[in-house]
Amino acid sequence: MHNNRLKIEFNSKTILVKKNSNLRKALKENSLLPYNGMSTYLNCRGFGTCGTCAVMVEGKVSPKTKVEKWRLNFPPHNEKDGLRLACQCKVLSDLKITKFGGFWGQNKVVST
Repeated sequence: MHNNRLKIEFNSKTILVKKNSNLRKALKENSLLPYNGMSTYLNCRGFGTCGTCAVMVEGKVSPKTKVEKWRLNFPPHNEKDGLRLACQCKVLSDLKITKFGGFWGQNKVVST
């Protein structure tokens, strides 16, 4: 930790955030978006209902909320994919975040 800050690696960039920060907000505040294409504009603004901010998280974040469990259990998502909704996660450790392809980030292939 650097001055009580945690490190997030995303899209070849590293940012520092406070512990318990909301992952989606922390990324957005640093001009990093957990969205693909039009989902940048067509999303639920952090309520956990659309599923467009789904990312792979390496590191410790808060347990899944009820709305996150609900949203990750119907198409195009499948809870077995191991994705998390950035809008529902609180940062609890240094993280590495991967955004996969597809409107909802559901395609387990990294967009290039």
